[in-house]
Amino acid sequence: MNVVELEEGKTLNLQFEKRGGLLPVAIQETSSGQILMLASLNKEALDISIKTNLATFWSTSRKRLWTKGETSGDTLKLDKILVDCDQDALIFQVTLMGQGVCHTFNSNGEHRKACFYRELALDKNQLNFIKDMK
Repeated sequence: MNVVELEEGKTLNLQFEKRGGLLPVAIQETSSGQILMLASLNKEALDISIKTNLATFWSTSRKRLWTKGETSGDTLKLDKILVDCDQDALIFQVTLMGQGVCHTFNSNGEHRKACFYRELALDKNQLNFIKDMK
């Protein structure tokens, strides 16, 4: 497939081979637009996600398929899948069916809604956290 067909065509040709069989996927809450987490998925995880309508990934730490919420109960209902121009990255737009996606806890002992809960100060001399978001 040439570049024009890849970028402008109507044929799905996801580029799993670019990154050893995995694609990065950003998980975005449909209602708020907030990025909840980043994950990886292989072809099998994508197929399962589409079939079950639940976000499923390839766990790079556990080296196995993982459906978000299988232990916590906090599943992600798949609303829409967006494909980038190079067909080598995805966005899953989801509805959060539970407390949150992060395995860490806030100061109240609750699961954080998103994995992106710290903000860096853009100081030219040193990078420091300036915020711990709820």
